[in-house]
Amino acid sequence: MSEILQFIGIAVLAVAVVAIVLKIFKIGMKTILKIVINAAIGIGAIFLINLIPGVMIPINWWTALITGIFGIPGVILVLILSFFI
Repeated sequence: MSEILQFIGIAVLAVAVVAIVLKIFKIGMKTILKIVINAAIGIGAIFLINLIPGVMIPINWWTALITGIFGIPGVILVLILSFFI
């Protein structure tokens, strides 16, 4: 259960940091909302992928950033890279 709470905490913190940085650089709310939605979908997809036996994608700043910016294609990229690393 603590792994799920850590997972949610990292996801919320990553989204908050990205939103603050984008607001500092005067990025519009529409763009911020799009990145937040991509991050939520990406983090959810990684969580579901981690339920598959034999597949483990670590949740850290890099995976949260990649999935937040690129969404599902970012999840696929992280999944492919996890097999090579």
